[in-house]
Amino acid sequence: MSLIEVQSFVAGQWVAPDDSARAIENAVTGAVMARAGQAGLDAGAMLGYGRDKGGAALRAMTFHDRARMLKALATHLNAHKQALYDLSFATGATQTDHLIDIDGGIGTMFVFASKGRREMPDGHVYLDGNIEQLSRDGSFLGQHVATPLRGVAVHINAFNFPVWGMLEKLAPALLAGVPAIVKPATATCYVTELAVRIMLDSGILPEGALQLVSGSLGDLLDHLGPQDVVSFTGSAETALMLRSRPNLLAQATRFIAEQDSLNASLLGPDAVPGAPEFDLFLKEVSREMTVKAGQKCTAVRRILVPEAQVEAVIDRLRHRLEGTQVGDPKAATTRMGALVSGAQKTDVLAKCAMIAEEAERVIGNPEGFAVPGLEAGAFLPPMLFHCADPDAARHVHEVEAFGPVATLLPYRDLAHGTALLNRGQGSLVASVITNDPEVAREVVLESAAWHGRLYVNNRASMGEATGHGAPLPHMIHGGPGRAGGGEEMGGIRGVLHYMQRSAVQGSPDVLSAITGRWVPGAAEITGPEHPFRRRFHDLQIGETIHTGEREITLDDIETFAHFTGDTFYAHMDEAAAKRNPFFPGRVAHGYLLVSFAAGLFVEPSEGPVLANYGIDELRFMAPVSPGDRMKVRLSVKGKTVRNDEYGEVRWHVTMTNQDAEKVAEYELLTMVAI
Repeated sequence: MSLIEVQSFVAGQWVAPDDSARAIENAVTGAVMARAGQAGLDAGAMLGYGRDKGGAALRAMTFHDRARMLKALATHLNAHKQALYDLSFATGATQTDHLIDIDGGIGTMFVFASKGRREMPDGHVYLDGNIEQLSRDGSFLGQHVATPLRGVAVHINAFNFPVWGMLEKLAPALLAGVPAIVKPATATCYVTELAVRIMLDSGILPEGALQLVSGSLGDLLDHLGPQDVVSFTGSAETALMLRSRPNLLAQATRFIAEQDSLNASLLGPDAVPGAPEFDLFLKEVSREMTVKAGQKCTAVRRILVPEAQVEAVIDRLRHRLEGTQVGDPKAATTRMGALVSGAQKTDVLAKCAMIAEEAERVIGNPEGFAVPGLEAGAFLPPMLFHCADPDAARHVHEVEAFGPVATLLPYRDLAHGTALLNRGQGSLVASVITNDPEVAREVVLESAAWHGRLYVNNRASMGEATGHGAPLPHMIHGGPGRAGGGEEMGGIRGVLHYMQRSAVQGSPDVLSAITGRWVPGAAEITGPEHPFRRRFHDLQIGETIHTGEREITLDDIETFAHFTGDTFYAHMDEAAAKRNPFFPGRVAHGYLLVSFAAGLFVEPSEGPVLANYGIDELRFMAPVSPGDRMKVRLSVKGKTVRNDEYGEVRWHVTMTNQDAEKVAEYELLTMVAI
């Protein structure tokens, strides 16, 4: 196999490695297979290319445009993932590992594409919360909005997930409208480079949206400003060095870190041998120790077990771990491949030596361990340590051996167990395997502050649960303390890391113009016909109709009560209703009012309105008594294209009585033909 020249993509050009390039070894054979790195990359050119070309092009797109772009990228990557599989074997990853890294990364991009279409507007401004009324008459209002930062996102990624690690950062940045400069770890950058080539060759991304640095960033971080973002994954030591750079501190550049984590899994006191949870715990722990050869930021490093179950857990884990087939990751029988490099193997063994000062190795012996025919490969067996006195220990709570290594810690009672969980001083994830909800509740109350994610599994959820070590794009990925204090993903929460939240204040007309949503009090538009007769693109924001009145009678109330079965006393018993502090006497049902409102504003004949599919923010403000008269104002509040056939129209509905007093308000959702 010829030496791979891993290139960078800088300011629109592919740049080959130079004499400063670093050699990269094949994790399986130990042979040098690639080289990467260039000295003196032009930081100014990269930042200008991203900010001026990429940023401007992305910001010109709506959130939905960018979501469609993400979906197209994910689809394109999915069609070319076999090439990524083939190359990724050299990192020591098995085919199962590829499903986590490559398929997981593509799946993450699909999720952000979907969430962008469903949860963000088809516009340029994201609304954060509801309108705040800042004046008595509603003429002066406030709204929190989020808009894209005007800089670049610099993504510094770890070696263990060359595809997922890139895409889980890239997807929310692009959805926010911020271009990215991706810097993968050099040890596996050849896989990332191929993924970037596939995306750039697709022609889907606008110019400047994505750049790649294979090798050192040089002085790039010293040129960043307050509109830029650095998102880092790696060691706490490196994170501290990077985030402490004087320029980043002086510019208040956003810095997101996901770093070292002594993640733990706790076996509940109720999960005894023979219980489904006991077997589940063994399966989860052994999987987390061996997937990606333990090179996962979410892998279980500390195993917390009731004192009475220590021997049983060790015996059962011995059967599982010693039966793990370690070898060539391409082989169908292999269950665990190699570590990423010989240097990483050396580092893991050094960390194991520190752990061995406080714990006994009870499973796995690295001395002389080798895979026949691949003796130069970075292979290790799964190793389990047992620390008999976890209270006196220090290394087992502070030292992370980033490989197939974990330490078993006995606990006396649940209070002791949660205290040990927290000794890690901040982790990405902790898991609790229990069938007792009270155990789960106590662990959450006592330990949630120290963990970014708490994963609880038992017999009820084990068939569908995704696993202790699986970060999902819907949920935050990060943790406090030594885990870095950052958050990634988490659905739209991850997108907002690349946006500025601002408080905008002004009149209803001003806020409507800024947000693209009609605000009560803003100008109303009278259309040429009933809005239910108008197609999606013909409707205008603020288009409004005012209906005639309808009197509510006692007969209406009683008929509705008997027809629906809702004979609540406030509708049927005058004396009882008067004793209620909210009502003057018998009152109309709220849902009767909503039904009558529809009767007042609906245009009944066949037309562009295809379906009413929901109501949001329904509130009843004042009681309606027999003899009251109600009318409705219906306004187009917002519009969102859903596909080529129809879009969602959000209508603001206000019901008032004969005294112009609001009695109810809500938002009606309809699908309207394009």
